[in-house]
Amino acid sequence: MEESSNIETKENKPQIFSVRTTAGREEQVIEFASEIIKKKGYDVYSLVHPNGMKGYIFIEAGSLQAAEEAMRGVPYAKGVIPSPIAFDEIEHMVQIEKKQEVNIKIGDIVEIISGPFQREQAKVIRTDLNKEDVVVELINAAVPIPITLKVDNVKVIRREQ
Repeated sequence: MEESSNIETKENKPQIFSVRTTAGREEQVIEFASEIIKKKGYDVYSLVHPNGMKGYIFIEAGSLQAAEEAMRGVPYAKGVIPSPIAFDEIEHMVQIEKKQEVNIKIGDIVEIISGPFQREQAKVIRTDLNKEDVVVELINAAVPIPITLKVDNVKVIRREQ
C-alpha cells in the first residue's frame, strides 16, 4: 500500500482563537481560565484581552481542541470561535512591552513625578523590581511614613555614595 501524499507532517504550531465572553467580564474569564490551564496543563501559551474590545478575548493554543478544553466550564466564557486568526489581524490591538532596565537603589534620592505627592523628594528605603515597586519616605515630612509607588512614578535625582 502506498501512503497518501496529502498527509501533512507539520508541528503543532500555536494558533490564535477568539473566545466570546460576557461583555465586561473578560478579565475574570482570563483569571478563571489561567487557573484551570495551570492545574490541568493544557497546551495553551497565552490569554489576551485587548484594551477597548468588549466581549472577546484571544487564546493562543496548540490546537482548537486545547483552546476548547481550557475554556470548558469557565464562567462568562460563551465559546471558542473555531476558525484561527492570523496574528497580523490582531497585531494592532496587542502591544508587546519589553521590560526596561530599572536602575534604582536603596538610599537614592528620588523625585515623585505623579500622584498626590508630585514634585516631593523622597529617599528609597526598599525596592521590589519584580513587582516594579519602590518604597520611599518623604524627606520633608515631619513623620517618616513609607509610601509604595510604581517605579514609573519616580525619577532618580541624586545617588547616595
